[in-house]
Amino acid sequence: MFKFKSSIILFMTLLLLAACSDSTSGDGEEAGVSGELSFYTSQPDVDAEQLVEAFNQQYPDVTVSTYRSGTEEVISKVQAEAQAGDVQADVLLVADAVTFESLKEQEMLQAYESPELEAIPDNFVDPDHMYAGTKVMSTAMVVNTNNVSELPTSWNALTEATDNLAMPSPLYSGAAAYNLGVFTRNDQFGWEFYENLQANNPTVTQGNGAVLQAVADGEVDYGMVVDFIVARAEAEGSPVTLVYPDEGVPVITEPIGIMKDAQNQEAAQAFVDFVLSEEGQELAKDIGYTPIREGVEAPEGLKTIDEMNVLDADIKELYQAREEDKERFTELFGE
Repeated sequence: MFKFKSSIILFMTLLLLAACSDSTSGDGEEAGVSGELSFYTSQPDVDAEQLVEAFNQQYPDVTVSTYRSGTEEVISKVQAEAQAGDVQADVLLVADAVTFESLKEQEMLQAYESPELEAIPDNFVDPDHMYAGTKVMSTAMVVNTNNVSELPTSWNALTEATDNLAMPSPLYSGAAAYNLGVFTRNDQFGWEFYENLQANNPTVTQGNGAVLQAVADGEVDYGMVVDFIVARAEAEGSPVTLVYPDEGVPVITEPIGIMKDAQNQEAAQAFVDFVLSEEGQELAKDIGYTPIREGVEAPEGLKTIDEMNVLDADIKELYQAREEDKERFTELFGE
């Protein structure tokens, strides 16, 4: 009899433990994901802050420190740390796949096959699972609607805008570096496109935000810029609008990846999972980005990837030629 009662007690105890386990498995703290996480990104400060805040709602015991700058400066910092033998970043989220191809070639990333990848289109996922796109961002034209009555339909409008154009520098912006590679390898444009831009004395800024500001302030009427910041500014009442030129637009996916020597691998994987999850992608949409996850719609004012006429080029070729492209850009436009 005593033995029977003991068995019953043991059985009920196991059931209670299983129930407790089930009830806490979705909580980051109870799941044991904790510690410090170093996050390097080229996202705007406010967007990175919202992402980290949402992540911490699920994983309150992870302390995230964020380093934010333009893609080229972020990568310069990572490379300097690598040379010193002490890479601080655990997770990297910057502009384009070409940048990640470079890091992959240098064996600075680690593979991670997130369960969330099932909902991400295959062409936006590295086949070796070293990185995956997190959103869809095209580069298009921004136009000052107070000063321009007839909206342009072609990129040629920028080659005719003497002293009236702003563009980001590929020496600072990863998106601009990607665009440079794509445009110059496209038969419709080539290096002649940039030569014509240079002849019109453009304002070359460090990043896309400065381009938008110059157009919004009326310093210039036209700009070359990533789409989401224009749609966001227009919704807030800024006198700007977004134009997708007929010839097509370059597209970046702002990939995310885990560094090879990540100090907190468990938290890094949780962070990647969150960014690619439905909740993370809905957050991207709410912030104003076109999500990359299937089944999550684009925000108002932006096109989905299926609606865009995409200009592209071979990723490996872009990676191999990036430094040469930037050197040639510098010869044309200066530092």
